Amino acid sequence: MKTFTHYSLLAFMLLFSLSAWTQNNRQLDNFRSPDKDGINVFEAPKDTILTFDGLKVRVGGSSTLQFQALNHENSGAVELIEIGDNFNLATANLDLDVALAKGVRMHLRTYLSSRHHPEPYVKGGYFQIDNLDFISPGLLEEAMKHLTLKVGHMENNYGDAHFRRSDNSQAIYNPFVGNLIMDAFTTEVGAEVYYRCNSGWFGMFGVSNGKLNQAVTNPGTTGLSVLGKVGYDKQITDDFRFRLTGSVYTTGKSRRVYLYSADRTGSRYYLVMEDVDASATSNFRSGRYDPGMRNEITAFMFNPFLKYKGLEFFGTVELASGKAEAEPDTRSATQIAGELLYRFGRNENFYVGTRYNTVSSDDPSGADINIDRFQLGAGAFLTKNILTKLEYVNQQYDGFDTTSIFNEGAFKGVMLEAVISF
Repeated sequence: MKTFTHYSLLAFMLLFSLSAWTQNNRQLDNFRSPDKDGINVFEAPKDTILTFDGLKVRVGGSSTLQFQALNHENSGAVELIEIGDNFNLATANLDLDVALAKGVRMHLRTYLSSRHHPEPYVKGGYFQIDNLDFISPGLLEEAMKHLTLKVGHMENNYGDAHFRRSDNSQAIYNPFVGNLIMDAFTTEVGAEVYYRCNSGWFGMFGVSNGKLNQAVTNPGTTGLSVLGKVGYDKQITDDFRFRLTGSVYTTGKSRRVYLYSADRTGSRYYLVMEDVDASATSNFRSGRYDPGMRNEITAFMFNPFLKYKGLEFFGTVELASGKAEAEPDTRSATQIAGELLYRFGRNENFYVGTRYNTVSSDDPSGADINIDRFQLGAGAFLTKNILTKLEYVNQQYDGFDTTSIFNEGAFKGVMLEAVISF
């Protein structure tokens, strides 16, 4: 016990010293801020004016806690677990962002605690390169005014919805508590190249190895995944911003496609629509839907974003097709979502909003299913690092087989969430 206390004290002193040293080194080039300043930032910004003057380490993180008051029901074909009103497990992230050279930055995120894994584990990380002076001064100087390269085991840039989703405890960008029903998110080893025009047009092309869990085994069962994005993002006037993007993610025959099931941290709606033997850690995707395209998939996502003064709209139209290896024909799934927010008060520190999200899919069971979700939310920034949210959610299931746990299923109720991010 004495040894444990001794080392704990040393670790705390080291972390405190590192944190204190980094307080004056928190601004990095081409970096999305993890606090309120990062809201409505999508890809990390590109600025050709670089301030690098030596190695800088930025230690950051986030912590989030919810109070859940939801109830659920179905036809009774499968008995649902009894749930009540209480707090969920607090989640936490640790972020390290390091300026390594002029225009070269590293990001690493560790999930300290999540619904699926109470123990810490690394989400992933990447290098971002915006300048090549570290190789040779002036190398491709004109081209690098427009180009960015990202390489790592990282979150793929498919669509724009992943920039607004909650990533474990990093929930300050999400105006609501839950993510989308079909939650497109995956981390794979790959590279992405960006080209940005001064006019507002930009494009991205990327490749990955298509694997969530990295291993050298079964080399013949996994091929490359390809992703791309084209978009336009412009502050038209001081009051009006317009952004529109189209994205694609496609993979040939793969041992396992994880595009809609890669989030190992878990959903925000604990144990909804789960059976009596469920646990919060094992049944961590409650309330989400995976179309089950396990071995082949091609998905497209289109995202409009408009902001006029305090009024804000973000939309998602997603079309996915694919199949599992044993299936003779491809199936399809469609997701549509729209968010309408109004931000008000000093520095837009308050907001109210609503989101409607619907999914229709050729389910692996053979049924044509529909899932509809309505969310009504409000939030207040106590500081730019502290956000409190209130949400009402109502989700309905339709078209599921009479033997399914989702037959005539529904859950609804209220969620409260507090977020700290720095």
